[in-house]
Amino acid sequence: MGSSILAILSLIIIGYSVGSVRVVKEGNAALIERLGRYRSTLEPGVNFIVPLLDALVIEDTLREQILDIEPRSATTRDNVNVEIDAVIYWRILDLEKTYYAIEDVETAIQELVVTTLRSEIGKMDLQETFSSREAINKALLDVLDEATEPWGVKVNRVEVQEIKIPSEVEESMRLEQAAEIAKRAAITKAEGQKEAAILEAEGNVQSMRLIAQAFDGQLSQGDILKFLIAQRYVDANQKLGESDNSKVVFMDPRALTEGLVDLIQENPEANN
Repeated sequence: MGSSILAILSLIIIGYSVGSVRVVKEGNAALIERLGRYRSTLEPGVNFIVPLLDALVIEDTLREQILDIEPRSATTRDNVNVEIDAVIYWRILDLEKTYYAIEDVETAIQELVVTTLRSEIGKMDLQETFSSREAINKALLDVLDEATEPWGVKVNRVEVQEIKIPSEVEESMRLEQAAEIAKRAAITKAEGQKEAAILEAEGNVQSMRLIAQAFDGQLSQGDILKFLIAQRYVDANQKLGESDNSKVVFMDPRALTEGLVDLIQENPEANN
């Protein structure tokens, strides 16, 4: 009889001991309630509770977690509908607050992100949204950091992943960008041609000045111009002959040459 009682007591003690031990994993924390009221937070390692009176209600990680926000629609200030998604890096700082202050912390963070994203996108034109991601990230982080503090949660980083626009708007932007590039190219080409013309004119003036100096002022401006025209003609014929491409020239070379000679030999007094 005594041995039976001792065996029963031993089983009770063993069961009590086993029931009182709670092992919390590294990087986690656990909450203990006694008769339905919060009693303590268990740290990683071996912990002891009072069986039947104490209950472990939750064990959760304190490590950083990633919350991926699915693409949600938003409207820009210039009434363009876009889809935007983000990723949130967050962690639990105080499991007691997180468990008792908010029903579902992940859903709450998600809804807060979506609301803030729509608010920030609504303040910007479409073009601004592509160049203002850092500003959007910062605005999200500021709002989340303030709103989640009572929940015992810390938002470490917010990243807007993608801003997707309708295909027709994307095509319109592509055409607009191509037109702008073509416009800049045309302006650059026109400016280059203008600069080349100015340089050519300055070169002609310099050439006339040097020729006049070489002949010690004995030639008139008309004579100098004839010389320059003849030089251009010779250069053009030389370049034409040097080209490897096949050429068909519909002209009378003899007539052109005779005209050039007549131009050079023309009486300078006719120009005065």
